[in-house]
Amino acid sequence: MTDDGLVLEARRAIAHAHAPYSGFPVGAALLARDGRVFTGVNVENASIGLSVCAERNAIAKAVSEGVREFESIAIVTNAGDPTMPCGVCRQVIWEFSHDLRVIVESNDGARVVSTIAELFPLPFTSYEP
Repeated sequence: MTDDGLVLEARRAIAHAHAPYSGFPVGAALLARDGRVFTGVNVENASIGLSVCAERNAIAKAVSEGVREFESIAIVTNAGDPTMPCGVCRQVIWEFSHDLRVIVESNDGARVVSTIAELFPLPFTSYEP
């Protein structure tokens, strides 16, 4: 799948975000090595600490289906600038892939492409998978 195709899947997913508190919906599309795509959205909660980011929801969906090898993730928002994954999401992504491509796109099409290793150079690691 192309970067554009993965971003399109994330754009489709963002419509399902539950962001009544921040008003900041996020969509993510995670490409597995086997070619499957798993989408996720942010799901906010009145108790803010219980909210879950789109990236982690996509990963949880994939893992719950038995998939643990990934190639790339696209993350989209309605913001004017690309919004990078938060630190918690970076740690969770690192858990499953040390070379994952990260494609982040703003509402107006501005795009940043990086890798999780570039975004998270000093991760917490208790073991090597």
